[in-house]
Amino acid sequence: MDTVLSQMIERVRDAAAHRAPLRIRGGASKDFHGGAPLHGEVLDTRAYTGILSYEPSELVVTVRAGTPLHALEAALAQQHQCLPFEPPHFGPGATVGGMVAAGLSGPARASVGAVRDYVLGVVLVNGRAERLTFGGQVIKNVAGYDVSRLMVGAWGTLGLIAEVSLKVLPVAPAEATLRFGCDQAQALRHLHTWGAQPLPLNASCWVPDATGAGAAGAGTLYVRLRGAVAAVEAACRTLGGERLDNAAAAAHWAACREQQLPWFAARAQQPGLDVWRLSLPATAPVLALPAGVAPPLIEWHGALRWVQAGREHAAALHAAATQVGGSASLFIAGGAGPASAGGHFDPISAAQRRIHERLAHSFDPAGIFNPGRMAWQR
Repeated sequence: MDTVLSQMIERVRDAAAHRAPLRIRGGASKDFHGGAPLHGEVLDTRAYTGILSYEPSELVVTVRAGTPLHALEAALAQQHQCLPFEPPHFGPGATVGGMVAAGLSGPARASVGAVRDYVLGVVLVNGRAERLTFGGQVIKNVAGYDVSRLMVGAWGTLGLIAEVSLKVLPVAPAEATLRFGCDQAQALRHLHTWGAQPLPLNASCWVPDATGAGAAGAGTLYVRLRGAVAAVEAACRTLGGERLDNAAAAAHWAACREQQLPWFAARAQQPGLDVWRLSLPATAPVLALPAGVAPPLIEWHGALRWVQAGREHAAALHAAATQVGGSASLFIAGGAGPASAGGHFDPISAAQRRIHERLAHSFDPAGIFNPGRMAWQR
């Protein structure tokens, strides 16, 4: 495997010398993100695979970036452990490096934290073809800026992630999913109330009914509880609702994580609709969406709202998110063409842009890694 890494380093060195863009890719399961055009010669990480070390008693695993995500999850499951942030795969080829580079978390993110909260260290190849090591295999190992976590969500624009060390957690001893029929406003009130109580809330998902109209339309709220047996059972008695069979509930949460719920699938019947990701304060009220835009699917106890809308509604969605202290970004583009090039992300200030550009220049002075991936590059 050292030979594989050496070959990738040589690819980076040659690309930097010729200022030739490189498109870092694992399983390509998230190439759709943001509708951005992808440039450069592909640098495939999948040959650099394998679990380097795993200490179940220490709750730490170190993995090569090209390792299939499902392989890592299977190895953890054998020890009754997991990646608690439930990273979405979005395809069978998802890799650990892609998981870190994308920084996307699943239904439990609001309760257990994000990908970056579990990254302990990385081995990185920068734009000078230098192999750099940041962090380590313990939590208290950082003096100064935590560069390891800087790689999370950078989409490979700062360097080639070669290896990553992750904190893992035991699988919760008990789990239950409750279902409630309610409209969007009622669902948010429930979540805000429950969030202030000592309940083992792990995930939530409100799905509007297919026939629901407007913000007041009917829908279904799913709440997942995880923790000690006594805590979960007590919460079920307190909250009420309909308790689902665990196997059926697991299928629902997996579909939610992978965006395979009927709410997402219905987009196929309306070509041209984009999927927008609105990141908001959890206490944000029901948003006033543009006329003709269907109610959102809501996760993370109100903090994540998925909206399907035409590109003509981009400005209104940005404004609605900004008004409550959040942000909106294009997650899946409904169509290609010149109109897809603008309005993907909320604009950043000139000061923020300078910080991003100086940081990128420090890691990648020739600008070869994944050009065009990030908002500040466009």
